[in-house]
Order: sequence, then C-alpha cells, then structure tokens
Amino acid sequence: MRKVLLDIAERTIAAYVTTFLGLLIADGFDLTSVSAIKAAAIAALPAALSVIKGAIGSRFGDKGTAAWLPARREGQGQGRGPSQGQG
Repeated sequence: MRKVLLDIAERTIAAYVTTFLGLLIADGFDLTSVSAIKAAAIAALPAALSVIKGAIGSRFGDKGTAAWLPARREGQGQGRGPSQGQG
C-alpha cells in the first residue's frame, strides 16, 4: 500500500508542477502578479484529478501501482523471437 501511495504522490506532484510551469511560461513568467496565483490554483485541478486517477488505478489496474494498465510480465515484449524476423 505504501508503494501505491508514493506512486500517487509522485504523479500528483508531477501533474501540479508541469501544469503550473506551463501556465507560468504561457503567461509570461511573472510570479508577482495575480495571474501567477490563479495559475497555481488552476494547476491544482489536474493534480487533484491525478489523485483520483491513481486511486482508480490502484483498484482496477496494476495492484502494486497507480497505473491503469496491467504490469508487463517477465519476458513479454523483450527481445526478438522467431515470429519477429529471427528464425
């Protein structure tokens, strides 16, 4: 469970930081303006959605992470086999 919570926290922080920086860069990067405060508040929305997505992923996706897709099994998708041109 601790691994899932750390995974969700990492995804949430990444979503917040990238959204906030994107909004600041698009707005002219003035941290003293009211628009910077608005950008910080707006950036919280994707971060909150990231928490919800992670919670759903931990229930229905890969049980050990916040990912929605199942984990890749050992040996799947690695290397080249006979069906991929080596034979």
